[in-house]
Amino acid sequence: MLSPDRLPALEDFLLALNQAAADVALPLFRADHGLENKGGQPGLNAFDPVTAADRGAEAAIRRLISQHFPDHGVIGEEYGEDRPDAEFVWVLDPIDGTRSFISGLPLWCVLIGLRHQGRPVLGSIGQPYLDEVYLGHAGGSRLVARGASRPLKVRACPKLTDAVIATTDPEACFNGAELGAWTQVRAAARLARLGLDAYGYAMVAAGSMDMVIEAGLKAWDIEAAIPIIEGAGGLVTDWRGGPVGSMGGQVVIAGDQACLDEALVALRRSATTG
Repeated sequence: MLSPDRLPALEDFLLALNQAAADVALPLFRADHGLENKGGQPGLNAFDPVTAADRGAEAAIRRLISQHFPDHGVIGEEYGEDRPDAEFVWVLDPIDGTRSFISGLPLWCVLIGLRHQGRPVLGSIGQPYLDEVYLGHAGGSRLVARGASRPLKVRACPKLTDAVIATTDPEACFNGAELGAWTQVRAAARLARLGLDAYGYAMVAAGSMDMVIEAGLKAWDIEAAIPIIEGAGGLVTDWRGGPVGSMGGQVVIAGDQACLDEALVALRRSATTG
């Protein structure tokens, strides 16, 4: 178990990592960002953008980790794995929401998570353009923004009919059965928002939204958010209501157990076994 005495220093380092990523990404936002397409076969997901901000931000984060914690491992979207079985492993998505980034929308995020002995224990969701870093662990979560800090707490929403929910892109991210489950949950909810990527996770932690439903996630898409959501009093599960594995997959983030239970009635029918 990670000693609570270590958390303040790790939180400070997490903020430093966010600043390093911001220093790279912000000059490229709404500017010449060096867009490339790393997509494969033609089809709905053929366009898979990557920019100099993605690569440069991850490189900057990795340099700081190597300098300060040379025995720690790293798993990142852009540069792969380095000692993934270490006691401490950083899990990185340098620009989550690259499509928002290249569209000039301030909804992209820097995701940085820390595993200890295989478990997510600390995480941050940073939005540099808005000068926001949401960070958390089992002892609590907080928002650091424009020089101030305040605690994060999910809101009560026991009824799905009162819920504000989100997903990234139903047609691109869900298969046929998953899309049917999302459509059923969406029909019951009060309001749905699309295209928020990890910023939607932050809004659940902040008590502004109630649920995010996703599928096809990788570890770097979700691990940073788990300690933040749980530290704010929320829940992160798979579509069966169980724990989210190290591979990501189908994920639900919710602020209220009762609301989550209602959504899982539909989601379980399309849950995978992996």
